[in-house]
Amino acid sequence: MPSLAHRAREEAAGFLAALLDLLYPPHCVACGQRGAWLCAPCVEKAPALGPLICPHCGRPVREEGLCADCRRGRSSLAGIRSVAPHLPPYQEAVHALKYEGVRVLAEPLGEVMAAYWQRGPFPAQVVVPVPLHRSRLRQRGYNQSLLLARAFARRVGLEVVADSLERERNTRSQVGLSAEERWANVAGAFRCTTHGLRGKGVLLIDDVLTTGATLEACAAALLEGGVQSIWALTLTRAIYGPRTVVGEKVR
Repeated sequence: MPSLAHRAREEAAGFLAALLDLLYPPHCVACGQRGAWLCAPCVEKAPALGPLICPHCGRPVREEGLCADCRRGRSSLAGIRSVAPHLPPYQEAVHALKYEGVRVLAEPLGEVMAAYWQRGPFPAQVVVPVPLHRSRLRQRGYNQSLLLARAFARRVGLEVVADSLERERNTRSQVGLSAEERWANVAGAFRCTTHGLRGKGVLLIDDVLTTGATLEACAAALLEGGVQSIWALTLTRAIYGPRTVVGEKVR
């Protein structure tokens, strides 16, 4: 059962969202249509994911993330899923949520993630968002992955444990880095801060999957904390072309 403090936070967030809708009428971040921050027609027109490709070596894979050869000896994840490619309309929605302060987008995006997960859930008892470093959190004012995790978890009936994972090192932005640079950038950057997850199945939540390096670093830290298994779910996945990442904007 949610605590009184949790319910109070949820009620306050709902009141604030209603007030913002009154002062600043919502409009779709993808097409501009008034009425919702992400309209139903844009969601319906969102492209499906194409063939999956290992973000490390470019070979075809069955699951999101690394191929069997690249996973060997370096993967701590049981698997990764993504809802859609990092293309319109979700590309604009992620950018607005992450960089433009449109926090209310976490609700429709969390609903999309929940609907996807419910069609084929994987083992998990708790939800853990990918954390921001405290300096980045102060700068942005919120963690978009935590907002997505809360919106998702409310709809699927799972508990969010937001303080179980900490980003100890303030890593540079992953945008613009090669796959190898991304892995090196986040290696050892996270720490599991509690033993309360020992023996449990964890679902990591993040906004975008590019190479999987950040999710892998989070999973490695959670395993050291005694977590039994870790799956990951992201809203979008970057689309790979020859030596390029399509749909990832440098901001």
